[in-house]
Amino acid sequence: MSTDHISSHSRQSVLTLFFPMVIIAVLAMTLRPTLTSTGPLLQEIRLSTGISLQVASLLVVLPMLCMGVFPLLLPWIGKRLSESVWITGGLFAIALAGLWRLELASGWTLIASTLLGGIGIAVVQAMAPGVVKRWYPQRVPLAMGIYSASLMAGGGSAAMLSPLVAQHYGSWQAGLGIWLILPVIALLLWWLRPSEEMTTKHSNGKINFFSNRRAWLLASYFGLANAGYACMIAWLPSYARGLGWSAQDSGELIGIMTIFQVIGALAAPALSASRLDRRPWLFFAVGIQVLGFVGLMLMPDSMLILWVSMIGCGLGACFSLTLTVALDHLSAPSLASALTAFVQGIGFIITAIVPYLAGFLREWTGSFQAVWIMLLITLVGMLLVTIKFAPASYAKAINLPNV
Repeated sequence: MSTDHISSHSRQSVLTLFFPMVIIAVLAMTLRPTLTSTGPLLQEIRLSTGISLQVASLLVVLPMLCMGVFPLLLPWIGKRLSESVWITGGLFAIALAGLWRLELASGWTLIASTLLGGIGIAVVQAMAPGVVKRWYPQRVPLAMGIYSASLMAGGGSAAMLSPLVAQHYGSWQAGLGIWLILPVIALLLWWLRPSEEMTTKHSNGKINFFSNRRAWLLASYFGLANAGYACMIAWLPSYARGLGWSAQDSGELIGIMTIFQVIGALAAPALSASRLDRRPWLFFAVGIQVLGFVGLMLMPDSMLILWVSMIGCGLGACFSLTLTVALDHLSAPSLASALTAFVQGIGFIITAIVPYLAGFLREWTGSFQAVWIMLLITLVGMLLVTIKFAPASYAKAINLPNV
């Protein structure tokens, strides 16, 4: 065998292994800037548009609802178009929402752009775990860790940089709209993906998880795991500004949280990869959030960065581990994709409700303390549920008559 042939084969192996991972990472990075870019600029947005706190909560609630509704519709509408068409359309919607945000004139047009972006996010996010499972069937924890970390890195970057962009251009609209760049890059990479990757239509139309208790348990767990994240990106900047932080500093606080989210999202799946039982790391992920929220309630001024870092680490680990546990339940990529679609669907509907309740509690009590207490209660419930995720129970728990 010639040296040139070996070199060509090596290059092809590297391309096959790493280029799909780059695509997954960039796809994931498009999924949060629509949500996280608004929080640090919320004061400027409210002064400019006059929207209330509860209306402002729609900037997070609407995308979360979209993330919940679309995966539930996927068994019916997913088979009508190919995976490639759905992901391409979703990325276009996110990019168009960003373009629209550059020229916003009112609060309600901002809400409408958020809805458009939320639909695109929901489409791409529903497809992504199935892509991960199919492209990396032997490396699911690692691939899900990179997917989760990239998702959070995209969100954190938007929170940190949006105030700087807004300040530079003298417009909060620019701080929001700049993020159309990411879906444009993702579109280019998606179109350049290896030609052998699946472009067929979804075949999950006959799979129904609505009658399965384990699917509901996983979905509820996932929803509550993301509720803390939704509340933090929606209200942490406002909370920090109430303590005297500037718009830029409050955005950087989200950035700090994101750094630890990325650490948690990468480290927890990697550390748990050697064994199928993910529960010890789930206990850690939930427990460190409990400590963080307790600290946020008792000593917010002196150690805010520490508490936010702990919460971020727990949120990142919890997100990637929960999706990994869902994928662990079924070995076939198509079935695992259908289960994660259900988990994300019901889960994000639950997630969407919580920041809206948080906004109501904040306006009703005049303080964020009630919000942190609500999240603590959900975390204690998650600790109790974690016990049930023993690998020996997977096959029996997820056994469906029609699978």
